[in-house]
Amino acid sequence: MTGAVHRVPAKVVVLAGPSGSGKSRVANRLGLPMLRLDDFYREADEPGLPRTDFAASGSASVDWDDPASWDAAAACEAIERLCEVGVADVPIYDIARSARTGCHRVDLDASPVFVAEGLFAAEIVGETRRRGLLAEAICVRHNRLVTFFLRFVRDVRERRKPPVVLLRRGWRLFRAEPRLVTRMVRLGCKPMTPRRTERHLRRLLAGTPHSTRQRRPA
Repeated sequence: MTGAVHRVPAKVVVLAGPSGSGKSRVANRLGLPMLRLDDFYREADEPGLPRTDFAASGSASVDWDDPASWDAAAACEAIERLCEVGVADVPIYDIARSARTGCHRVDLDASPVFVAEGLFAAEIVGETRRRGLLAEAICVRHNRLVTFFLRFVRDVRERRKPPVVLLRRGWRLFRAEPRLVTRMVRLGCKPMTPRRTERHLRRLLAGTPHSTRQRRPA
């Protein structure tokens, strides 16, 4: 990934964290414009995707918990465009179908800060910092038993995958969570509970002046 380092009119708060840790809830409670980084997942028929064997059938399937199943370069380009212009057209991704189903426009509406949240958000912390786009990077985390329960309830409610696949994936993520959090911290995120994350970001936002600069045409 490449990009010139330069001054930009908006900054991004990157919210990483294990699946089900509460990233989306924190982002929604803050009331900021939000970029859903999970919409940058690659499609299931794309060649070269990482594979795993925990599918219900026992056969290999795409490993959607591997960062290689996600398009980091496209996510960074969308973030940079939002910071520079204030609007960006981004994909809509259907996790149950493992496919992009359309696109939509994210509009900052002159906000000087926006949130980018997703499972692989930590993977772009270094690049967004290098480009001068980053306001803050946080790894949202619970006790992992709480995360296991919240993730399973959410995934069943949203019918993301068959329940047996969700249980097997959930158990694998439960065991891997300490390692995942360690990696996210190593990539530049501060580990915080959802409640502490919200308090921290509200203090950060209280010190951010409202942007009065004019956007360049999209």
